[in-house]
Formats: sequence, structure tokens, C-alpha cells
Amino acid sequence: MSGAVPHPSPRPSLRGGEGDSRVRVLAVEVEDAPNTLTKVSGAIRRRGFHVRGISVGPSRQPGRFRLTLQIDHGHAEADQVRKQLERLVEVVEVVDLTGDEVHSRELVVAKVTASELEALIKRGAKVISSAADGTTVEFSGERDEVGEFIDELHRHGIVDVARSGPVVMRRA
Repeated sequence: MSGAVPHPSPRPSLRGGEGDSRVRVLAVEVEDAPNTLTKVSGAIRRRGFHVRGISVGPSRQPGRFRLTLQIDHGHAEADQVRKQLERLVEVVEVVDLTGDEVHSRELVVAKVTASELEALIKRGAKVISSAADGTTVEFSGERDEVGEFIDELHRHGIVDVARSGPVVMRRA
């Protein structure tokens, strides 16, 4: 994803508020089996849902993975997606985290052309590497913080950028 990065559209937060009523956050625990992600995405696609974010990583149980999905739709439709996912043999559990108090983080890794990085570092960015063609930084935070950081990156000449999906966990 080289070159200019389009200016991001407004980002809903996971905490609720204006425009967030259509974004649902689902934590899905699945068996590590061939084509599991294909089956999960097919169940979502068949219902016509827009996936705003996805992250996949190992769960605490060996042989299982945890998917975090941000789905753009209303409450009733999200219940339909949950029910469709629960029908899949590979799906162990589906938990709707929408509206819960959660820890939520996304990660951005970006290369910028600017040598002046003070504003990025003040926001919490860490320098990963520097080279003649640019400096690579990383930043993690909540969805809105990451969006604001990307806005700041536009003022520093983005060469390349990668952004993760959400990693979400209930607060203890």
C-alpha cells in the first residue's frame, strides 16, 4: 500500500455515541481448522454485513483462535450474524462486546518522509527504524486515537502505512 493514503472517513468509537449504533463488536472463539476463516467470512457475507475491522490471534486454549470482528449493522441484524456463526462447527463461542466496558487497541506502523518527528513522538509513537527514504514509526491506541494519529501522519508525508484491526477485551 504505497503512495498517498486517502484521508480517513469519520471513525466511530467502540464506546458508543453518535453514529455508533450500527457498529457491533463480536469476539469469536474458533477451532484451528482448515478454512475456518473462509467459513466465518462466508457466514457474514451471506447476510450482507460490512466488516469494518477484523483481527485474529491465538486464544488461551491451544488449538483455538480468537477473532474480533467489528460489523456495521444494527442490533437485530448482529444477532442474526451471531446465530449464523454459532451454527458453524468450528465456532466454539460468540460474545457480543458492544456496549461493554472494554480495552480496545489498534496498531499502526507507518513510514514517513519527514525528519521532524517531535509531534508524532509526543503523541506516543515509537521510532522503529530510520533510513534515507524515511522513518518508520509505530503507534497503538483506541480506534479514535489511531485515527487522529493517521491524520497527524498526513502532515508528515506518509510513504506507507499499515493498520491492524481491533483487539478487544472486557475490562476486569
